[in-house]
Formats: sequence, structure tokens, C-alpha cells
Amino acid sequence: MKTKSRIPQPLISDEVLQGVYGYALTLPLDDVVDVEAAAAQLDLSVLDTRAAFAELTDMGLLRDRPGRGIVAVSPEEAVSRVLGPLEFEIRTRRAQAEEARRRLMSFAPLFEASHSVSGQRRQVELIESLAEVRTAIAELSASCSSEILTAQPGGGRREDVLVEAAPRDYETLRRGVEMRILYQHTARSSRGTHSYVEQVTRLGAEVRTLDDRFMRFLIFDRECAMFATPGNPNGAALVRDPYVVAFMVEAYERLWLTAEPFVVDCDPQPEIADALKETIVRLLTTGLTDEAVARRLGMSVRTCRRHVAELMAVLNAESRFQAGYLLASQEQSE
Repeated sequence: MKTKSRIPQPLISDEVLQGVYGYALTLPLDDVVDVEAAAAQLDLSVLDTRAAFAELTDMGLLRDRPGRGIVAVSPEEAVSRVLGPLEFEIRTRRAQAEEARRRLMSFAPLFEASHSVSGQRRQVELIESLAEVRTAIAELSASCSSEILTAQPGGGRREDVLVEAAPRDYETLRRGVEMRILYQHTARSSRGTHSYVEQVTRLGAEVRTLDDRFMRFLIFDRECAMFATPGNPNGAALVRDPYVVAFMVEAYERLWLTAEPFVVDCDPQPEIADALKETIVRLLTTGLTDEAVARRLGMSVRTCRRHVAELMAVLNAESRFQAGYLLASQEQSE
């Protein structure tokens, strides 16, 4: 059985629509539109002209009065006529959404009570999605009263992460909450991270960096902690067990003691760059590939190889293994 093929509607540009609208503005109030005459005057095809009249009518800029011709309508009137009902519907749906939110959240005390043990909330909670993780971090930051400890490996932070985190962190610091942040050395070469660090340090935060990779986690008021879960890069575990949190605080303090201050108003310290190159060579001599080392230190493979070449030139080494041997020999002689 054959079906009739539909002729696709032509794509009408704003330039054509404005031309047809301008033409309609010149028509007498009771004039009946002659599409062919309009097309000839505007140097358009009849098909495009008819489609433009139809689209302008749908937009509310033209009004077809049966038996009395077409009249052009002001954009202000079209906005009121076309968008008025839509804005009313949006307001209605927003009110419905708020009412639904209120009703749903009224069940929160029952949920919390059912998951409490001896008056405490669940000690371990798995969060599966990135959106839920960000919501949890925002809620914990808002309720935090004294201190947030942050460990963020992986080099410079992505722009979308900074855009989401920066306003929240600024507000938290303005409330007087102390904040310490750990990055890897490679974060120092990220322009976006550098700008973020400049802002948070002005508000009182402390930022330091380490060479090697460490675990990603946050600790709030030394009462609860959130850390990345293996196998799900977008998920996290939220822990409230006091013994686990105390262990993580101790681990953080050890990392903090060995880290170098991230000072934004001066050039990167030469010793940090040298330490990073030495770490790269040591990791390579253990058998790791360039890709694995770059991923571990939060840098690109190209940057990793450039650091290796520069250090080999300084040591006058002919191979990476020789460079590793020379580094070890230097340390033993010091």
C-alpha cells in the first residue's frame, strides 16, 4: 500500500520572516493577502512566502481575520497573547512542584528515624550518581560549622567542577568555616585551579600540594567524611562512623605535613618542579608506563615525557633506568 509522501516545510530564516512581516505592515487593514503578489514583490518563492505567513501567524505577529484580511500585530501584543498562557502554566507548575516537594519532605523525619541506630544516623551510605554526590556535598557544606578538609588528586580541576564548587566554597569560607585543600603539584599549572586557589586563600583557606597521587575525600567538622568509591567514578561513600572518620583525619594530617604550600602570588617553586621530575623517573623505573605515570600524577603523557627528557639532560643520563640510578646515588651521598 502506497503512502503519500509529506513535502518537508521549508526552513524560513529570520531575514525572510522580517521581510514578510514588514510587507504585512504596509497592507491596508481590510486587504486580502495575495501570496503570489507578495512573493513577487519580496523576490521570494510562493512556497516560502506562504510558509512565512503561516509561521508569523503561529508566532502571533499576524492575525488572520476571516473575511477581513490579515493584520500585523505589534511584538508586545504578540508576547502578551502567546507567552501569557505559557507563563501562567509555568507559575502553576512551579507552585505544584513546591507543594509536591513540601509533601515529600514531610516524610523525611520518618525516613531518618527508621535508619537510626541508638539515636545516630546510618554510619555508611552509598551515593550512586554525580548529581546526588554534589547535592550531598552542598548540604554538608551548608551545615558545616568549623572545618572542611579536602583532598583532590588528579592535577588541575575541570572547569565544570570549579564552576559548581567555587560559589559554595566562597560562601562557606565567608561564614567563618576553616578550609584546607590538598592538590597534586600538577594543579599548579592549571589556570582555572590557580584562579580558584587565589580566591579561596584570600578568604582564609589553606592550600598545599603533593607530588604523588592520594585518595580523593572530604571531611566535614571531623564528624563525617565522603570518599570516592572504586568502580564508580561518579559515586561516593558517606561515612559517619567516628572511628573511620578519626582514621581519615589522621591520614589527612600526615599528608598535610609533607605537602608544600600553594602560593599564588609567586612563580612555582623550582624545588617542586624538580621533585615532580624525580618522582616521574622513580615511577618509570618501577616498570610503570608513561601513560600510567601521567595518570597517577595528574598530567598529560606529553608533559610527563618532557619532564623525563629535561631531568635526563640535567643528569646526563642515557636511559631512564640510569637516571633513576643516578638519583638514588645522589640521595645516598647527601
